[in-house]
Amino acid sequence: MLHQASNRFNPEDLWKKDHDHFLHPYTHFDSFKEEGSLVLVEGEGCYVKDAEGRRYFDGIGGMWCVNVGYGRKEIAQVMAEQALQLCYTTTFVDVTNAPAAELAAKLASLAPKGLNHVAFATSGSCGIDTAIRLAHYYQSRRGASERKYIISRKNSYHGSTYLGMTVGLRDGDQSPHFRYVPDLVHHLSAPYPYRRPDGMSIEEFSDFLVEEFRQKIESLGAENIAAFIAEPAQASGGVTMPPPNYLPRMSKLCRDNGILFIADEVVTAFGRLGHMFASEAEFGIVPDIIVTAKGLTSGYIPLSAVLFSDKVHEVISAPDGDAWFTHGYTYSGHPIACAVGLKNIEIIEREDLLGNAARVGDYLEQRLAGLGSLPIVGDVRGRRLMMCVEYVADQKTKAKLPDEVNISKRISNECEAHGLFVRPIGHLDVLSPPLIMTKQEVDFVADTLGAAIRKVTDELVREKVI
Repeated sequence: MLHQASNRFNPEDLWKKDHDHFLHPYTHFDSFKEEGSLVLVEGEGCYVKDAEGRRYFDGIGGMWCVNVGYGRKEIAQVMAEQALQLCYTTTFVDVTNAPAAELAAKLASLAPKGLNHVAFATSGSCGIDTAIRLAHYYQSRRGASERKYIISRKNSYHGSTYLGMTVGLRDGDQSPHFRYVPDLVHHLSAPYPYRRPDGMSIEEFSDFLVEEFRQKIESLGAENIAAFIAEPAQASGGVTMPPPNYLPRMSKLCRDNGILFIADEVVTAFGRLGHMFASEAEFGIVPDIIVTAKGLTSGYIPLSAVLFSDKVHEVISAPDGDAWFTHGYTYSGHPIACAVGLKNIEIIEREDLLGNAARVGDYLEQRLAGLGSLPIVGDVRGRRLMMCVEYVADQKTKAKLPDEVNISKRISNECEAHGLFVRPIGHLDVLSPPLIMTKQEVDFVADTLGAAIRKVTDELVREKVI
């Protein structure tokens, strides 16, 4: 049962304060001015409660991140204990703290073989910045300072810093009202099997993507490319699972051409696919650099970690009296955040949440697959506790519904009215529930989402949209 604390809050007062003063990430001002925010005040297990007392199953795990669930007292206790013992210390140059050292060693022990070194940051976005700066520093220190280009993919999301938003490329992300880093990033086609070219098999699509990368290397010159960055499974870009053998072949092209492979595991690490790290366990690759965040602390406190290989470390740490790695943050290796990371990993291991994510996630895949027969469902895809439903106007042509229908939001609103959060993204609804989810909760999610899709479909028929 959720803690009975919501009577401390005045819902109308909170809504107004938020409406008048808080600039939210990804704000759409017209709708926000009219509707404001849903004010959440409590959470326990897989559930949250709003200021009005309504309870919801959090099918999106906060923002892909509340892996061990809400309300973990032992995490709150470790926060308090560490704050009293040592609330903060810089980690610049040659100062450290016990949780940071312990967490770095723990992550190295869990990572794919050879990734024994860790840089801490405060968010996935800052972790991406760190990884790219690390790649540039590595290439320069090994005598290849002309290697500056970053190869990314369309439909990718790598954070919302100036650099991160330049690297990612989802529809609508690169607003004309912002600026981006010029002449730095080159984008390849997205590994999006559902929307591959007509008449092309999955195997041919994989061949096409790999050949496109080979040609990009040839056109830019391998000697000018620092790194290739990829989410093993594109998350906010629509939960797209790559075609078979695509990532291993891309990784080989990187190795053969002196290009670092950066795996953005901000979403996929720490259990979402049933593994601590998905790169090797799920997709068969060992990157040079892995970026993590979100599930590292299950969202209890901001923290990200960039793991990198012995190969990279040997180059950047080679003797040179004038070489300084001039990168890092005030809160890199923050002792409270690192203490939370250690406790969070302990919970995942102790409760076999990787095993639960695999078992329950496989059942979620099975239940959601049944939605594929509904007329506006074009594709149901994903892996375990990272799933997506894509809506279409026509299953045969895969034509999208008009933007003004706002299909994913319309369906998510219907789910919300029945106690379920799903995340609307364009013509997609995404699910990324906590790793503690049960099979009974899977049934609730699948039944509720299915009912919402059917109801909205009936409305679209009456409105003569379809």
